[in-house]
Amino acid sequence: MEMESIECVSLSDGIEDEEIQSSFSSAKTHNIIPSGIAPTSVHELLECPVCTNSMYPPIHQCHNGHTLCSTCKTRVHNRCPTCRQELGDIRCLALEKVAESLELPCKYYSLGCPEIFPYYSKLKHEALCNFRPYNCPYAGSECSVTGDIPYLVAHLRDDHKVDMHTGCTFNHRYVKSNPREVENATWMLTVFHCFGQYFCLHFEAFQLGMAPVYMAFLRFMGDETEARNYSYSLEVGANGRKLIWEGTPRSIRDSHRKVRDSHDGLIIQRNMALFFSGGDRKELKLRVTGRIWKEQQNPEGGVCIPNLCS
Repeated sequence: MEMESIECVSLSDGIEDEEIQSSFSSAKTHNIIPSGIAPTSVHELLECPVCTNSMYPPIHQCHNGHTLCSTCKTRVHNRCPTCRQELGDIRCLALEKVAESLELPCKYYSLGCPEIFPYYSKLKHEALCNFRPYNCPYAGSECSVTGDIPYLVAHLRDDHKVDMHTGCTFNHRYVKSNPREVENATWMLTVFHCFGQYFCLHFEAFQLGMAPVYMAFLRFMGDETEARNYSYSLEVGANGRKLIWEGTPRSIRDSHRKVRDSHDGLIIQRNMALFFSGGDRKELKLRVTGRIWKEQQNPEGGVCIPNLCS
């Protein structure tokens, strides 16, 4: 669904860790690969030749010693992808023992993660690593781009042509000529830069049960722990009535759909939206205003006080 007219005014201002029961001696020598050195040879030794992912028990091998992971064993119809011999049910216990003795850097070490983990607990960390790339937060398409925040900001600006504004207050006017034809649609209108951070403002129309609704919400371009340091408010109204929403922006670690389906934002029923639009109720004219502020800890009272940008 296309928006016919939009005015924007920016006011100044995992995988679970497996428990491995080893049949070998409990005394282990751990080989640590420094985080600044790429674990090429060891990583290649434990890399499945089919899916190229790291192999975890059970690691299978053919009669000629070629290995592959248990997931790919069924995909190749029990035939070794290297020599085409039948695989059978032979486990490579020696390679499993080698993996058990290793400590490897997080695969995001090149992005800044300094952590080193035992081989069998590395996956659990990487699924939640704070240095892992972010998914593109653009809601208008199934974009597969990933990267750090500066890269995604440039991607949103250059590839998705998203409006960029500086400041922590906003004033949007949404206009649609036939609001009774509401289909599922997503519009990402603006990325705001304030307090040295980036925030994504979403506004969209979709069916909630049988009723068409409009929804606005804010997402923080960073992790959830950082997002909790900020709050925002949204307000819409006319004719002496208003709706106000206050909340904490959700991290872009949570998908757009997850946030929308949790109804974590300002939701406006169509009849109320048309009432706010005034006139003959045949055209949607919504003005949504809002602001973002940073919560600061009061060192004396131990409570949060808002820090508003100028």
